[in-house]
Amino acid sequence: MRKLMHIAIPVFLCAVAVLTAACDKNVYYTVQQDVDETGWDMNDRLEFDVDVEDTLQLFDFYVDVRNSVHFPKANVFFFINTTFPDGSVAYDTLECPLADVEGHWYGRRTGRYVDSRFVFRRHVIFPRTGNYHFEVAHGMRDTCVVGLKSVGLRIEKFGPGMKK
Repeated sequence: MRKLMHIAIPVFLCAVAVLTAACDKNVYYTVQQDVDETGWDMNDRLEFDVDVEDTLQLFDFYVDVRNSVHFPKANVFFFINTTFPDGSVAYDTLECPLADVEGHWYGRRTGRYVDSRFVFRRHVIFPRTGNYHFEVAHGMRDTCVVGLKSVGLRIEKFGPGMKK
């Protein structure tokens, strides 16, 4: 029996790893960065670098937000600057509704945090190969935002056969 368990546990763990990897096969890039939960200054930018070689593939872009259940706002705004490989820059603003008017969180609550994912762009192609540099800053009226834990950028492949 002990010998069987010695073999069964590694096989089970490998199966779980393979299934988990297969579920996220359409994920091209995902990075989550912590911010100072006691106060994220509006001048502190999060930076994400994405190397791109495929200019034919369609992609969906998401912003992942983790906030404290004590976050005092119902939404959060982000300024997102994208620098293309040729040096040109695109400027975007994204509003992320976190809670309804009664204060019920839209995202998935785990303990004292709430995780939410927001669509930033759908069905986009990268126009050229090279490094794309994304900078994210909060766009709130307060110069220092308290209660955000982390912000992430997620890019998924889109197309036939891709899991949604």
